[in-house]
Amino acid sequence: MKALQLEKRKFTIGVVAVLVVMIYLVRLLFLQVFSDDYKRYADSNAFLKKIQYPARGLITDRNGRLMVYNEPSYNMMVIMNEQRGIDTLEFCRTIGITRQQYEDRMNDIKNPAKNHGYSRFTPQLFISQIPPKQFAILQEKLYKFKGFYIEKRAVRHYATSVAAHVLGDVGEASPEEIEQDAYYRPGDYIGKLGVEKSYEEDLRGVKGMKIMLRDVHGRIKGHYQNGRFDRVPEPGRTLTLSIDRNLQELGERLMRGKIGSIVAIEPATGEVLCMVSSPTFDPHMLVGADRGENYKQLRRDPHIPLLNRAIMGQYPPGSTFKTSQALTFLQEGIITPQTSYPCYHGFVYGRTRVGCHGHASPTALTYAIQTSCNSYFCWGFYQMIMNKRKYGSYAKAFTRWKDHMVAMGFGYRLGIDLPGEKRGMIPNAEYYDKHYNSRWNALTIISDAIGQGEVSLTPLQIANLCATIANRGHYFVPHVVKKVEGKELAPEFKEAHHTMVDPAYYSMVVNGMRHAVLGGTCKAANLPGLEICGKTGTAENRGHDHSVFMGFAPMNNPRIAVSVYVENGGFGAVYGVPIGALMIEQYLHGGLSEESQVKAEVFSQKTISYGTRKR
Repeated sequence: MKALQLEKRKFTIGVVAVLVVMIYLVRLLFLQVFSDDYKRYADSNAFLKKIQYPARGLITDRNGRLMVYNEPSYNMMVIMNEQRGIDTLEFCRTIGITRQQYEDRMNDIKNPAKNHGYSRFTPQLFISQIPPKQFAILQEKLYKFKGFYIEKRAVRHYATSVAAHVLGDVGEASPEEIEQDAYYRPGDYIGKLGVEKSYEEDLRGVKGMKIMLRDVHGRIKGHYQNGRFDRVPEPGRTLTLSIDRNLQELGERLMRGKIGSIVAIEPATGEVLCMVSSPTFDPHMLVGADRGENYKQLRRDPHIPLLNRAIMGQYPPGSTFKTSQALTFLQEGIITPQTSYPCYHGFVYGRTRVGCHGHASPTALTYAIQTSCNSYFCWGFYQMIMNKRKYGSYAKAFTRWKDHMVAMGFGYRLGIDLPGEKRGMIPNAEYYDKHYNSRWNALTIISDAIGQGEVSLTPLQIANLCATIANRGHYFVPHVVKKVEGKELAPEFKEAHHTMVDPAYYSMVVNGMRHAVLGGTCKAANLPGLEICGKTGTAENRGHDHSVFMGFAPMNNPRIAVSVYVENGGFGAVYGVPIGALMIEQYLHGGLSEESQVKAEVFSQKTISYGTRKR
């Protein structure tokens, strides 16, 4: 019996011993084969890998004038595995933080939820963008703080305070952005808005690396294998914008105290000459240690200065839209240049009435554009949608109308090289079937004919309409970057997009727009020697009407097409026309006449009261 118990005890002890040995073997296998912790620890002891950040690409205007460049900045990094035995209080006094802030930052660094991909063996960001003066003080004492290192970086600096919405800004990469792109690590900067975001891969360059050899005490002994494995950083590419800085400055000055937008396009290329969104902000606000607080302040502003209204604002285009209607009706054979319609101070059909200002009646096409007659375009729209003999049904007629609008660049994003572009609204037959339970006709939706109702466009789309008319029937996708250093411009910006309208009909609309300047609603744009063609718009609004204008010049071989949208500015002739004329004069003449300079100063001082807006 005792022998049996002894035998069992030996067996139990043997099993336990085998299990212990197996556990040690498995653990050893895991550490040596599957885990790189010890390898990283050994590498960390032997090497210090210093990332060399490239200079971010410069940004200039179309004439080579510098708009964005780099200034030196410094980040403090910490390797947690080496950070021990320092005088924490002296460290906090040196860099100007409290003990609590120090502990909070250390906890954040070690928190995987806040610091994706954390490793105690690799440099982690402790403080970013240390000013040069503070860096000079810190550098003298850095040797006392084992595990802390200085990483030289650069921050963006702006040569001017204009074009904030186009330029965008640079900020620290978020955990989501780091997870999406292996290029970034905590503390890296990435484009957040504007061209800084849309051209991030071109601007950021390629990181370099220095591998430094260390002795057992952690002291740097030089480059590993004499720098054989070092990589030199490649600087980012320079962007040449299509923006004309002088034109942009004038536009922002004219829009002070107003909400709205100015967009100017070179018709022959689609290059955006200026893009003003008002109110705007100084891009310097989103640089440096105060970036976060300034961003919150801008976000809280009830007038939303961060919103790029040129591509995100969706507005009724008002009477500027009548040019697209004239072209559609001509192409569809609904009207000819000689077709006349009556105007009894507006369009009147049964109980449906759309008002109009006083002018001669009946009107033909040129005079209808010149005087911006509502009745003329309502009748054309009515004749098209109600023409069952030609189209088969109201829905099919309206679908044909919608197809024309889409071909002109409405209802969908144009594809500009900026983030956040909105599509506007061109309704379709299904929309009205649902809204009116399939009981609708031309009279139900007659407001569409004059750029009201459910129709909405962005200021960019209005400017693009103007550029299309200037080109007599085609446009290029608008873009704000003229050239990327060492690269071809993206092919989508070189392709001409043709509408469904015969170019011959465009000349008829151009003639009407020229007459609008010579003796119609755009008379304030009749500047000597510029041969401007224009169209006003007064977009109805729940409050005061919006003031709208689009125009191009010269009439033949046009060099600029511009749209102006001033919220609550009243008639198009009040704000839209004079501002648009000043922009055209500035670009074509390279400056303003003395008389126009006085006028520009007057408009820069004019303000519109908007009160407190709800988002």
